[in-house]
Amino acid sequence: MTQLSHRANRAGAWLKRFWPLLLLVGAFAFVFAMGWQRYLTLQELANRRGQLSALIAEYPVLSVLAYIGLYIVIVALSLPGGAVMTIAGGFLFGWLWGGIAAMTGATIGAIIVFLVARSTLGAALAGKAAPWLERLRKGFQEDAFSYLLFLRLVPAFPFWLVNLAPALLGVSLTTYAAATIIGIIPGTFAYSIAGRGLDSLVDAQQAAHQSCLAKMGSNGQESCPFVLDPKALLTPELIAGLVALGLAALIPLLIKRLRRAS
Repeated sequence: MTQLSHRANRAGAWLKRFWPLLLLVGAFAFVFAMGWQRYLTLQELANRRGQLSALIAEYPVLSVLAYIGLYIVIVALSLPGGAVMTIAGGFLFGWLWGGIAAMTGATIGAIIVFLVARSTLGAALAGKAAPWLERLRKGFQEDAFSYLLFLRLVPAFPFWLVNLAPALLGVSLTTYAAATIIGIIPGTFAYSIAGRGLDSLVDAQQAAHQSCLAKMGSNGQESCPFVLDPKALLTPELIAGLVALGLAALIPLLIKRLRRAS
């Protein structure tokens, strides 16, 4: 009985520690099993823009709250579609309110990932020093805020990775939350502003699609796909500006190194 009780206690302690992670993994698997991630595309947004606009006009506040809630779920489960959601926010609610709503959802979702990773994986995974984690360790040790701000500002790093790594490398919640909020502002509003131009992009792509179908005839469906790419809304100049902001975030870290070397 004592051995059985000990095993039961260990199992209970394990479940108590890992249930948030198991919940996220289970929800992630369920979403993919149902195929719901396929709806997180610009094509789907374009197809349903009339229905969504009517719904928002009738229930404006609930629509914004539902959007924020959906964004939180997408980020917390690390589902692909964050860029589409941000563009959709600007398209549906305007660049200002859409940007604020997207920033709110992304920040809350990122904090959920951080807390779950820190409480369940924490030092155990960090101690194994995976190669990708070890490459980030030095930057966080020197100046966690500046380094995390850089990772947030430069759109070259997967959002899920930047959510996970700080939790495994001992970054405080306050530093993480502050750098996340500040760091996602430029990119969020860039995509949100770009979302205001989605109508013109949809109309242009639909016109090109119909023109292609008219030329190709009955066999044109495969040769004339209707494709909307979120990257088409961002100019090279805008991306370069985000990279410049990211480099500026590293200035405090560079100053520390110069002082240390002198």
